[in-house]
This record gives sequence, C-alpha cells and structure tokens, in this order.
Amino acid sequence: MIFGGLQKVSTIDFPGNLSCVAFVRGCDLDCFYCHNRELLSPGEGELTSGEVLDFLRRRQGLLDGIVVSGGEPTLYSDLTDFLKQVKALGFQIKLDTNGQHPEVVQALIQQRLVDYVAVDWKALPQHCLEVTGRENAWEKARQTILLLMDEKTAFEARTTLYPGLTRGELLELASLLPPLPRYRINFFHQPPEFRPEDQQRLELPCLSKKDLAAIETAIRSFQPGLIWQRD
Repeated sequence: MIFGGLQKVSTIDFPGNLSCVAFVRGCDLDCFYCHNRELLSPGEGELTSGEVLDFLRRRQGLLDGIVVSGGEPTLYSDLTDFLKQVKALGFQIKLDTNGQHPEVVQALIQQRLVDYVAVDWKALPQHCLEVTGRENAWEKARQTILLLMDEKTAFEARTTLYPGLTRGELLELASLLPPLPRYRINFFHQPPEFRPEDQQRLELPCLSKKDLAAIETAIRSFQPGLIWQRD
C-alpha cells in the first residue's frame, strides 16, 4: 500500500477512540469538490505500509486505533494483509470508503478486520456522474451500506453538502436509505486544490447550518440517527 500522508493524532475521526489517520493514494471516483485531490495521483511525501506499521508500533499503548482513509483504501489488493498486521498490534480499525467495492468491505468484516466503517453517500442517482465522475456510484455505495446493516457492523453513512446541493435534494438523498444507526452530514470547505474547470461549480451556493436546522426535522423523519456539527 502507498500512503500519501499520516495525521499522527485525532480525537474526532474515530468515534470513541484516540486515533491516527493514514491516507492512501488513488481513488476510483473524481468528485469535483474533493478535499484530498493531491492524493489522487502519485506525489511527494509517500509512505509505505511498513513505515505506517513502524509508527503504530511506537504508539502502542498511546493510541486506540487507526483510521485508514484516502483516496480509496479498498483499491489495494494488500489491504487485508496490512489490516491483519495492524490488528496484531492491538489497534482498533476504522475504514473510510466511497463504497464502490462492497465485496471488499464484506470480506474485511467477515475476517473481523474492521471495527467501524464510514461510507460516503454522495449524490442522487441523476447527479452522480456530474458529481463523482461515475454514473452508478450511488448504487454501489447503497449496496455497501445495506451489507453493513446486514452484518450488524458499527458504521455511518456521510454526506458532504457540496456546492449546488439543495435542501430538497438533501432530503431526497436521505430518503433513499433505510433508517441508519448514524447519518453524518458534513459542511463543505473549499478544497486547497481543484481543477480549473470546476471553479464555477465550486462557487455555487452551499447549504449552511441555518439551512440544515430548517430541515432537520424532515431529515430525521428518514434518518433519526442524524449527526451534524452545530457549533
């Protein structure tokens, strides 16, 4: 596995755990609002899985877990081996995924290699191509979310309020899934890098905390496990 960065400590990325966050390189989606665009291709500052494991060995007894994020971790054929080594060191594991490879997520669950999963629930079916670069991204993500429910794994789905997303579209997006244990809504932040052709879209209006508060009750009618940062 090739990592593009390592956040040495986080109190917010892994619920209930003090963790580090390791970001892999490469993704099979190309979301116009991506906040980690520098990870989509090879670059400077790369770390090997061995270097990440060495870091974890030095943090045994200090950290509870690791978040494996990206990029997209499930693209790596050696993800399973890496997670087995992490587990052998005694760490809890959270996987951040775009949900495009439900079969990989299912195999990891069945091998008890993940303790918590966060799946991106990005856009309505009719908007997936323009938002993510892949027309059926919503379908694969939904498959991943449903299997997590079936496996009774601790998880959350999460939606970023990307520029141009409306109140009505957010409500519809929330309604397309059964009631989840946790449905997290993240507010948009301007990415440090973006494609020039995406600048106009990135300048579209974004839903605010005031907007979300106005429709919170309606969202909760579909997703009572709604989570969002009020302050």
